[in-house]
Amino acid sequence: MPNSARSILCLAAVIAAMGAQAQEQASAPLSVIDWLDEQALQPTALPLDEPDVAASGTVPQVTVRPLGTAAPKRVGLAPPDVTGLPDTLWSGSNASTLARAIADMPDLRLPALQSLFFTVLLAEAQPPKGSTTAFDLARIDALVALGALDPALALMEQAGPDASPAHFARYMDMSLLADAPVRACAMLRARPALSPGKAEEVFCTARAGDWSTAALQLGTARVLGLIEPSVTDALERFLDPDLFEGEPPLPVPTRHSALMFRLFEANGTPIPTRSWPVVYANADLSDTAGWKAQIEAAERLARTGAVPDNRLLGLYTQRRPAASGGVWDRVAALQRFETALGTGSPAAVSKTLPTAWRAMQQARLSVPFASLFADDLAKMTLSGATADIAFEVMLLSPNYERAAQLFPTRALRRLELAAVAAGEVRSGLNAQGTSQAILAAFDDAEPDPRIIIRAQGGALGAALLDTLALTLEGAEGDVSRLTTGLATLRALGLEDVARRTALQVMLLEDGQ
Repeated sequence: MPNSARSILCLAAVIAAMGAQAQEQASAPLSVIDWLDEQALQPTALPLDEPDVAASGTVPQVTVRPLGTAAPKRVGLAPPDVTGLPDTLWSGSNASTLARAIADMPDLRLPALQSLFFTVLLAEAQPPKGSTTAFDLARIDALVALGALDPALALMEQAGPDASPAHFARYMDMSLLADAPVRACAMLRARPALSPGKAEEVFCTARAGDWSTAALQLGTARVLGLIEPSVTDALERFLDPDLFEGEPPLPVPTRHSALMFRLFEANGTPIPTRSWPVVYANADLSDTAGWKAQIEAAERLARTGAVPDNRLLGLYTQRRPAASGGVWDRVAALQRFETALGTGSPAAVSKTLPTAWRAMQQARLSVPFASLFADDLAKMTLSGATADIAFEVMLLSPNYERAAQLFPTRALRRLELAAVAAGEVRSGLNAQGTSQAILAAFDDAEPDPRIIIRAQGGALGAALLDTLALTLEGAEGDVSRLTTGLATLRALGLEDVARRTALQVMLLEDGQ
């Protein structure tokens, strides 16, 4: 199991780009006639020693499937050799049960649990039992909820955006959010039965350049009441903006809609994304958005693990802030720290690290900060409060096991942290509350027997989803469930996830 799902998300984005390129360059498939012609050139003769009668009356085992049904697709972006999960991850579970478990998954918040959830959502494996439609859509919906737009689009391409109206409705929304609706509109115009609504039909007709037909469609839909009045108003301005020059802007929609988001943008009144679901933050990552909007969007997406840490760092260091307060103070603090780190001067780092660390903690970005800078801090000789911070930074990084070796004095002062990082709890460690519950998980605590039985029965995917929910309940204050959840992660072979989760619970305020 990788330390985080960020590499998998990067792979997903590459796959999505490759898929789009393949659509542009795909060659024509071999026709049925061509195939038959090729087969005709290779006649096969019956073997001369074919017996006249069967050797026995035993009926061979035959797999039966109703005519017209297709085999379930393997939908996933990360194969077993990337995720570390077996190819049978889903095959022992019922598809509808998995879909409900994914849909009901709460906000995991802790980066280690988020990382495992991403890995599970993106895993390529044998499909589960039963109809996989709801299961595939639940995975896509979960990725969208986390803001991982590119991987969600890539999964939809595999599942088939035109497989059903439910598939296409999501594909249309995601294409609008990605500001790339050309293919979705072409599919809609070619197959009107997929239409998610008359508003999308009007929009796509206009996008194709047939403005008069779009106006006719809109007028008919208005008379028949097929489009909400607020959407009709936005479409009217989209079709003929000159008619509304000087008019006050329309009120911001109260219901989130990808189409309305793009219509307002096209009408010159873009909707601020900060109060909308996190997936809309992807729109602010474009070069056309202001620097502040890009930074705030990247921060929101970094909290869910939907953007790489280096993308966030690149935006932080793009140029010097021209203002102060809020996000600008955070940018300035991080830039001063990075400059000090580049000098190799422990004194300079000691002056800048506390402010930068405090700013990143307040922004709930401690783990991305640790992933970016822990290795560089490990190369320096630090002391005092700076060494205390560096010890915590190292514990929150993928190389948490090195923290005790690099900062032995701090490890002796905080034995419970060192024990969890090593995965070994010595007798005699005294702890209270949450720390005591965590230490018990690395001592002799029993895992959840129902989850283990489910995993042993071949339903590992369902077992992992149950374990994620159980561990989160524990991290939110139910210490007995925290012990059981961490012990279950360890029993399932997810030692790294268990340790990182435990360290994050112990070190991050408010469970960030």
